[in-house]
Amino acid sequence: MTLPDPGEAGTLDDLAERLRSLKIWAGDPSYEAITGRVNAAWAEAGRPVGELAGKSTVADCFRTGRRRVNADLVAAVVHALHPDQGYVSQWRQALQVIEGQARAATQVRVQDALPAELESFTGRAAELARLHAALSGDGPVVISGMAGVGKTQLAVHAAGRLRAERVLFVNLRGFHPDPAQPPVDPAAVLDGFLRLLGVPGHHVPHELAARTAAYRERLAGTRTLVVLDNAADEDTVRPLLPATPGCPVLVTSRRTLDGLPGAARVPVEVFTPAEAASLLARAAAGVPVGADPAAAERIAERCGHLPLALGLVAGHIRGTAGWTLTDHAARLDERHRERRLDAGVQLALDLSYRRLPADRRRLLRLAAAHPGPDFDAYAAAALTGADADAALDDLCADHLLLRAAAGRYTFHDLVRAFAAQRSRDEDPPADRRAALTRVFDLYLAGAAAAADIQHPAEAHRRPSVAAPGTPLPPMADPPAALAWLDAQRPTLVAVAAHAATRGWPGHATRLSPILFRYLAGGGHSADALAVHGHAHRAARAAGDPNGAALALGSLGVTYRRLGHYDQAADLLQRARGLFRQVGDAEGEARALTNLGAVEERRGRLRPAAEHYERALELSRLAGDRTAESAVLSNLGFLESRLGDHERAAERHAQALALNRAGGDDVGTAGALTNLGAATARLGHHQVAARHLRQALSAYRRLGNRAGEACALDELGTLHARLGQPGLATDFHRQALAIVTAIGQREGEVWALNGLGEAACLDGRLDEALTHHQAAQTIAADIGDLDQQARAHAGLGAAHRALGRTVPARRHLRHAATLYAELGMPEADRARADLAALN
Repeated sequence: MTLPDPGEAGTLDDLAERLRSLKIWAGDPSYEAITGRVNAAWAEAGRPVGELAGKSTVADCFRTGRRRVNADLVAAVVHALHPDQGYVSQWRQALQVIEGQARAATQVRVQDALPAELESFTGRAAELARLHAALSGDGPVVISGMAGVGKTQLAVHAAGRLRAERVLFVNLRGFHPDPAQPPVDPAAVLDGFLRLLGVPGHHVPHELAARTAAYRERLAGTRTLVVLDNAADEDTVRPLLPATPGCPVLVTSRRTLDGLPGAARVPVEVFTPAEAASLLARAAAGVPVGADPAAAERIAERCGHLPLALGLVAGHIRGTAGWTLTDHAARLDERHRERRLDAGVQLALDLSYRRLPADRRRLLRLAAAHPGPDFDAYAAAALTGADADAALDDLCADHLLLRAAAGRYTFHDLVRAFAAQRSRDEDPPADRRAALTRVFDLYLAGAAAAADIQHPAEAHRRPSVAAPGTPLPPMADPPAALAWLDAQRPTLVAVAAHAATRGWPGHATRLSPILFRYLAGGGHSADALAVHGHAHRAARAAGDPNGAALALGSLGVTYRRLGHYDQAADLLQRARGLFRQVGDAEGEARALTNLGAVEERRGRLRPAAEHYERALELSRLAGDRTAESAVLSNLGFLESRLGDHERAAERHAQALALNRAGGDDVGTAGALTNLGAATARLGHHQVAARHLRQALSAYRRLGNRAGEACALDELGTLHARLGQPGLATDFHRQALAIVTAIGQREGEVWALNGLGEAACLDGRLDEALTHHQAAQTIAADIGDLDQQARAHAGLGAAHRALGRTVPARRHLRHAATLYAELGMPEADRARADLAALN
């Protein structure tokens, strides 16, 4: 029996099946035996007894039908069955890919504002009165009713009249017509809500219960309105309830959700005859009644008094010149007699659809297959192969499309289901595939154009992309390119998932390297793991070793930025092997450079230097000036750590010259940052400040948040050297805000240590202790020995200033030991401080 390959799994069920196969491969040990091995390894690693695994929990890992799993436990189970670190890393990566697919499929989009309210909101006086009374209680309020009855609009209308400090809104997609888009996982919603509430991404707990607890803690004492739209069941809603006084909750669902304890319920029925008449009177203002004075009542009856159906028919009425209300009523009667569709929304949809010109009908059908949460006019034009601006306006006027935001469009679930069915009935499979190919071509070309504008010097590293058959949006400069990428990011992730799993592997493998720099520089780590993970899966399935190598390298860099150095090293080694296999010296040089950076972060400076030197040799042989400059920068940084600041400054000056000659704005900004840091250590403070401010300006212009944080942090360190703790603190705080927002843990350590040093310099010793202790904790967690030593040195200095000899001695001894292990000259300073203390 062969060892199961987790990389071939496409779902959690597939992974569970492979885990069962692995169990058999390993001799089919009992669940009790596996649990014992897992707990023995965890206990040896220092995990508390209360956090060890139970036999039933381990057995659950092998069960199908699960919506989420504990990745750490699965990895521990795999290690217990086959203790090969590389193989365990493959399982971790497979879990990340599958979780990324789930993210891309559901596209959870949380908001801190309510959606726009329809101008045509009508009636509902009784329901609004009941809602007002119910919201004065402590429990959630459930608005229930059939599809199309107007639950969301009622919730938005009522919520808009509440006084709240802030709003949290999410569409839970409980009844999405596409089976590939299941109801939203409440854990994903909590992840988004916690980020909106100011929790850094890497501080969001992993388990659902812990996320709920953190969410409720954040909401305690606030007046936050929570709107949970389109809920599938009670299990989805329960973890999202604030459970704190003063935070009203509105839930909408097609079900009554009787299992929610303490909930008030406001059922919503179809319009009353009077409400339906009011809506039609407003919509049909100026349209003659005709021969039948009861025509409006007949129209309302044929629509079943359903708000969505009435809105669709109202659009039909406004768009049919020369018809009376009596004519419209007769047309509805005729359609009903022909029994072509059921009454209500189906009848209204059919009527609205049939009156559309052929091009509008085709756009509606093809847009239903778009994988993203919304789309713009350029995507619509790509789907149909023709300009779509006027068509989109018409479809919105007819209530067949909704405006998700300025220039962006989406569907009501019922309309999407109707349009998708029409497409299956009317559009040949080849036409549907061609439409999606055109829109995927558009996104690929748009991403490539944006990347070329933002990072022109790296164009040779990205795959060439042909011009699409339909127009691209204008992107004249880096800010415009960045704005397009930011707006399209959820859709690009969805496209990567769809392309990788539904038969467009080339689009997935090319999208990954095109988006690499944007996702890395912007700190979009979760999206990067999804996009690059999909690309790796698609490349493997297509037998594309070069595409697989690129994706593995990008995954490795992402894990390095997240502080997961072991996983990063494994991925980068695999990428290097594939690059060597296909004879790509440039790719191998990049993999070696990033491997050097990983080794450096882990405190292995000699192996890091060896990787850098080999990467420098390969990049020069390949004539890749961009790669050469990156290696020079890394070598300079390493030499600076070893105390050779003159040599470091020379390396950075060489890198700067190469980047400027090649027009690499990002590389230039990085080289300026590094040169500024090295120059500051040489005591040339004015020159250093000039370099660092130039770098900061460039990073901000490029929208590169990770680089901006680095430049800010170095400016903070410079001002601390100049004896200006106030300015130093300000720069470090700005840096810390960015790195916490983008989840870059290694950057957080640097900023915290900088804040500690500035506080100590300013006499704020308790604050210095807090910052350095936080830095030491994170540095130990990610294995950054350099910053651990720096944190201990800072703790020692603060305790010494407070007259606390014993803890000062302990921390300075730690700092001296770590710096000596790294071969850094700071060891001498720590020893001197320790001697002075003694």
